[in-house]
Amino acid sequence: MRPRSLALAAALAVLPLTAVSLGVGTAQAAPTPNAAARVALPQTVTPAVARSHKQGDLPADRRISVAVSLKLRNTAELDRFLSAVATPGTPEFGHYLTPAQFTERFGPTQADVDQVRAFLTAQGLQVDSVSANRQVVNATGPAAKVAAAFGTHESTYSDPQQGDRSFFANDDAASLPAALAGVVEGVSGLNDHTVRTTRIAKPDAATPHATPSGLGPSGYDGAYRLGQLGADGTGSTVALWEFDGYKSSNLTTYDSQYGLSGPAVGTVSVDGANYDAKPGDGQGEVELDSEIVRGVAPKATQLVYEAPNTDQGEIDMAAKIVADNRVSVISISWGSCEPDTTASSMTAVNNSFKQAAAQGISIFSASGDDGSRDCTRSTSGSSVKAVDFPASSPYNTGVGGTNLKVSGTAYSSESAWSTAGGGVSTQFAKPTWQTGTNVTGTMRTVPDIASDADPASGFAIYTQGTSSPGWQVYGGTSAAAPLWSGFAALYNQKAKAASKPALGEVNPKLYSVANSSAYSTSLHDVTSGSNQDFAARTGYDQVTGWGTPIADGLANALLGTGGTTPPPTGCTAAQLLGNPGFETGAAAPWSTSTGVVDNSTSEAAHSGSWKAWLDGYGSAHTDTLSQTVAIPAGCKATFGFWLHVDTAETSTTTAYDKLTLSVNGTSVATYSNLDRNTGYVQKTVDLSTYAGQTVTLKFTGVEDASLQTSFVIDDTALNVS
Repeated sequence: MRPRSLALAAALAVLPLTAVSLGVGTAQAAPTPNAAARVALPQTVTPAVARSHKQGDLPADRRISVAVSLKLRNTAELDRFLSAVATPGTPEFGHYLTPAQFTERFGPTQADVDQVRAFLTAQGLQVDSVSANRQVVNATGPAAKVAAAFGTHESTYSDPQQGDRSFFANDDAASLPAALAGVVEGVSGLNDHTVRTTRIAKPDAATPHATPSGLGPSGYDGAYRLGQLGADGTGSTVALWEFDGYKSSNLTTYDSQYGLSGPAVGTVSVDGANYDAKPGDGQGEVELDSEIVRGVAPKATQLVYEAPNTDQGEIDMAAKIVADNRVSVISISWGSCEPDTTASSMTAVNNSFKQAAAQGISIFSASGDDGSRDCTRSTSGSSVKAVDFPASSPYNTGVGGTNLKVSGTAYSSESAWSTAGGGVSTQFAKPTWQTGTNVTGTMRTVPDIASDADPASGFAIYTQGTSSPGWQVYGGTSAAAPLWSGFAALYNQKAKAASKPALGEVNPKLYSVANSSAYSTSLHDVTSGSNQDFAARTGYDQVTGWGTPIADGLANALLGTGGTTPPPTGCTAAQLLGNPGFETGAAAPWSTSTGVVDNSTSEAAHSGSWKAWLDGYGSAHTDTLSQTVAIPAGCKATFGFWLHVDTAETSTTTAYDKLTLSVNGTSVATYSNLDRNTGYVQKTVDLSTYAGQTVTLKFTGVEDASLQTSFVIDDTALNVS
């Protein structure tokens, strides 16, 4: 038969280069006027530009580092999967993906990355790195070339709201050639205005004490019944999300004071950042986070991810944590107010948070220490109602703050801390699981939960003072986030011992418990106190969320209904694959190489009009077709499909062109040009040994340099019974 043509694909591949091969001189040029050839990237201008004074052009030779964020694929199927994997009773509940499975199913393709890399290189920029999950391409270059590449202009500004602080920024939205716009989510690094600040409060930061004052581990473990879980964090790993460093000797002093021991804290550098030799002003934050996690879950492993305090640094840290996949919990105590954060950067970080949810990673983020006016210390100022990012991400559990009163080491009472962050997001829509709050509107509200944060009832922390290290009393929602992260580490240890899945994305399960009869035994409902605009009340509120932990009761509720897969009681017969006959005319939820799902008449479908056609080019070529699905425990599982092999090869002994079927990377069947047939033949593979697992079924067709072989697949089915 006639070989399939690659001409169209080749033409599309070079389009970005021919469309935007622009020369750049030594001075910054004006944005490209040919708007028809370019598409603007929305939300790529920092909001600070509108409130700041322009000083002049950024020098053309000033080097700028940018992060180009790529779009996720199959987003509707991703949303469905994230709901299913967090919902007890669904076949996919608790069957989390590996990074490779996520990237294969939802991440940008290698072709997407190559297209962006080629564009950046053609513009004279140096591509420095690509994130392991293919979501971020980092590049550097002089300001003039960066501005030309993204169709904008770079200027210097002064921000009157921050003492005329100088910064650079793009004047207008970045733009890209139309052929790239479908691949690129946004670009960050065009400004250096937004920095993340700690969510820490300290009543006596200047003078360290010789002995501890404030809550120690016995106090907060006792008050919140964390010590009643019968766990110490063994086997759990927590990532600390940091933009500064720490002194190991300070952490050791804390451990020694309270008789704690556990794995040594490790540092993971992001983009070359490592502050431990000379920590900065954020040292107290890092040590607070580590010491509270140690106090709650002493045997948990801690990895301190340290990144540059920039949009790009935050994006790269998020991508690295999920791609590394070394942790089951992330604790975040840094943030920025939504209105003063470049929206495209938030979207890029949130994409990695989606990956975290798919991989079963829990994230706890401080809700902020400026109440419902989170921009008080930022450009927009205290007149604006605002919430803090990342706590506002739907894939983060936002942690608010309280004032805690104890009787010895027992819980006495709590009230809302007057400057605990909370309110309504302007960036993220209300998730489907955010129910029972009695808050109207269509946008996400924060926080979701809370714990002690008022420095008046603060924590004993050993850290650096003005001249030497010593004991300090720290509070802030920065203290609340690591406390909840420690709880998750304890929970995951218990869940693993009970053969249950890790906690994963917390909020769907948390809101289920809060709306159930288990609420009163799982969480302390805080009903007094307020921040500037919201008051604590019965049930959910925008200062303390659903309340503070009754750790053993909450763990039991999650293990019983909200965090486990019920023991198998039989298998419900079902067909598990989505779009099994490809008749939607699109690939999803399959992941494919270009052009595989096809309705041409050159090769007939087994039924209907559409099928999956791999190879058939008559030249060296590889095509792939894959889908990830959870096989329920206790089921017999059979994968079947109809296969037609059409080849121009004449050999009856040599397999020149091959089709391999693999399950989670292990080959289970191979076909070749030797399996030629005139029609379709049904093939079946027994997958019962994979019951109780999430599997990726993948076809890989590899064709040599001559004489085409077409592998045509149709009417697939994964039947369980």
